[in-house]
This record gives sequence, structure tokens and C-alpha cells, in this order.
Amino acid sequence: MESYPRLLTPSSPRFDPVELARRTEQLVCRGNERKYTAFYCTGVYGGIATGYACGCCLRCVFCWVDWSRDFPEREGKFCSPSEAFDQLSSAARRAGVRKLRVSGAEPTLGKQHLLELLGLVEESPFDLFILETNGILFGADLGYVEAIARFKKPHVRVSLKAGTPGDFARKTGARPEAFDLPFLAIQRLRQCEVSFHVAAMSGDPRIMSPEERASLMERLGAIDPSLVSVVEEEVVDPYKTALARLRAAEMELKWPLRRIYHPLRSTGSPG
Repeated sequence: MESYPRLLTPSSPRFDPVELARRTEQLVCRGNERKYTAFYCTGVYGGIATGYACGCCLRCVFCWVDWSRDFPEREGKFCSPSEAFDQLSSAARRAGVRKLRVSGAEPTLGKQHLLELLGLVEESPFDLFILETNGILFGADLGYVEAIARFKKPHVRVSLKAGTPGDFARKTGARPEAFDLPFLAIQRLRQCEVSFHVAAMSGDPRIMSPEERASLMERLGAIDPSLVSVVEEEVVDPYKTALARLRAAEMELKWPLRRIYHPLRSTGSPG
């Protein structure tokens, strides 16, 4: 991991996110086990039990996730698919909800673990499993999306980080050519008829200009025009980790946020 940035700076070298995913999996995966930091219920999606995964293959400057993103070797605990399912189930029962989710850094790291976890969810009484992802590994591996498509309960939330290759590199640290992978993931999810919606860090004019936002929406509309009207537009939340990452990238923001444009109506989120 030493050749990859922990915190992105203006001088950080660009990296291959698929290779970083492979390197990170060596730290957060062990057989079919995978590292998590916590399991508890949150109020999003109308109430959902959530497992928070360690490790990521991007270094987004606005990321809210705790330091398990940057230092996955020293954070979190390994869980088997059954242990993760039991933790999610317990959190759901305590809160009286019927939805499960894996969020945090990048939940698609650890393909074997995730597919086995989805198998347990499929046979359970829970109604829905939301998988939040940056789309890198789904864009790089068609077989991964095809495997997800075998299950009926997952709904995938694909989070887009930027509207152009250059902006993608500047905000995530990845090579500009990797900009295409999340859009390829969206195409594959559509082709495989997996339930999904798109989120984008496009509701915050301090992070994304109107011109970049227009480019992102144009690219998304080229896949399917109907996707544009239901984008879940995000803004930066002032978590301590997000503020530290923005400072390291020399992108400190003024607070509070003053919107220049209104986010599009978000009807794609389940629940």
C-alpha cells in the first residue's frame, strides 16, 4: 500500500483503482471473511440496518468515511458472511426494520464474501438489500454484475464522483481513464436488469461547477435519458474526515453551503 496515497494531495501520483482494489483486498479480506467497523441502524431509506466496510479503491477528497478507508490494515474486524448477516439481522430486529445495507468505504471489495452474504439475505425474511458502490469493480468485471443479477433482493446505488476524466482524477486520485468504469457499471447493471439508481456529487457547487455537472448529466443521459431525472444529488457533509481530506487536497470549502442550483428530484432511492 505504500505506493498509494492515504490522503490525496495535489502532488499525489495517479493510480489504477482496479490494482488498488486488489491490493486493498489483501488487507481487508481473508478467505470469505471481510473487515467491517460497525453494524447499526440508520434513518436513511426509511430506516435500514447497515454494515460499514473497510477499505476503498478511490481516494475521494470529499469522502465522509472514517479512517478505515485510508488505513484498513489497522481498523475493523473480520466477519464471515454468516457473522455479517447475523450482525445486520440483529440491528434490523432491534430497530424494527426490514431492510439491510452495506455502505462505508467500498463494499464490493471481497467478491466471495459479498456474494455469500447476498445468498443469506436472499433466503431471509428481509425485503431489500442496498449495496452502495463507486462502480469501479462492477465496471471492470462483467461477471461480477452477472453474479449480482442472480439475486432478487439487491438494489445497487452507484455513486459518481465527477463529470469529466480530469476532474475524476483530481478528486479521486485515480487515472483519468478509470473515469469510464462507473458508467460502464451502470450500463452493465441495466443490461443485467439489476435494480439500481445513480447518485452523484453534483449538488455542491463548491465541488462541481455547473459546466462539469452538465457534462456528467450528458454522459449519463447517453446511457439512458430517464436516469438523469432521478439522480440522487449529493453535497459535502462536514465530517472531520472529509474536512481533513479536503485540507490535504488544498480544497478547503466555505461553510455553510450556498446552493447555486437545486438538486434534481430524487425518486430513485428505494424506501
